Amino acid sequence: MRNYRDLVWERAHKLTLELYRCSRSFPREEFYGLTSQMRRAATSVGANLAEGCGRQTTAEFARFVRIAMGSASELDYHLLLSHDLGYLPVDEHRAFAGELTRVRKMLASLLATLESAPKEKAARASGN
Repeated sequence: MRNYRDLVWERAHKLTLELYRCSRSFPREEFYGLTSQMRRAATSVGANLAEGCGRQTTAEFARFVRIAMGSASELDYHLLLSHDLGYLPVDEHRAFAGELTRVRKMLASLLATLESAPKEKAARASGN
C-alpha cells in the first residue's frame, strides 16, 4: 500500500483548502452551481490520488491519477469561469491557475513514472 500524502497530494490539498476559503465570497446564488462544482473538482484531485494509492496494482493507481488529471482540467475551467464572471480577482485567478498548472505537471510526471514501471520491469526480466 502506498502513502497518498506525497508532494502532489499535499499541493493539491493546499490548493483545495485555499479554493474553499476564496469561494466563500462567491455570490450566494452560486452556492449550488459554480461554487459547488469548483469545490468538487478540487476535492476530486486529492481524493482520487488517495483512492489510487489504496489500490493493488500500479495500473489501477495510474487509472486514478488519470481521473485526478481530468478533475484538474475541470477545475482549470471553473477558475477561468469564476474570473470571467467577476467572482475571482485577477491576482487570485493568476495565483490559483499557476498552482494548478504545477499540480497538473506533477500529476503528468507521476503518471509517466507509473506507466514506465511495467516496461522497466519487463526489460529487467528479459535481461535488456
